[in-house]
Amino acid sequence: MSKFISKFRQLQARTLSRECCHENLRVTKFGWDATICAVNPKFVESVGGGSFVVIPCARVGPLPMDYPTVSGHGGWVLDIAWSPHNDNIIATGSTDGVARVWAIPDAGLSEPLERAVVDLKFHKGRCCLVLWHPSALNVLVTGGSDNQLAIWNVGTGQLLKLLDTHPALVYSACFNWNGSQLVTSCRDTMLRVLEPRTGQLLGSAVCHEGARPTRRL
Repeated sequence: MSKFISKFRQLQARTLSRECCHENLRVTKFGWDATICAVNPKFVESVGGGSFVVIPCARVGPLPMDYPTVSGHGGWVLDIAWSPHNDNIIATGSTDGVARVWAIPDAGLSEPLERAVVDLKFHKGRCCLVLWHPSALNVLVTGGSDNQLAIWNVGTGQLLKLLDTHPALVYSACFNWNGSQLVTSCRDTMLRVLEPRTGQLLGSAVCHEGARPTRRL
């Protein structure tokens, strides 16, 4: 049994000093079970309601109250996701029903950013979920309170595929490593595996007894 003992078992966490931490990040008070903070190798992002801040990872310490924000949505930001292919690109979904893709300058924001690279308008009601394809460039999945998943080419703004398999709100979604399959959790307590190109349902199972939100897969 000794071969199953982790070689990291003696490691201990060390609390960083205040000078190495980010302070005064705004956090949304909207009652939605979603991503409110996201980090990639370049930036730290924090949702503060209808806008969000993006700061370079190396910029630590207190954040000024007048620090510029990304504020192009007409409602509360519900979900955010950094592109796995470009560290300067981030996608957001909002209560205004629109998913937007933003380009963040290398040095961070020096002034408020209100214009997105592309607006993806389809969902009726809220746009609750944004998810990048792990291997296909510029492919984004959005989910809304209309119980549908939309697959987009964000380079052209074109709607590529509509997945209307779910009878209730989709809480969460995740691709497998190469993007050939998509797994979702839904308010109806079912876990589903889909083929994203065709929308074919490959399998399903009850994942939880209750209908509480299940994020992330």
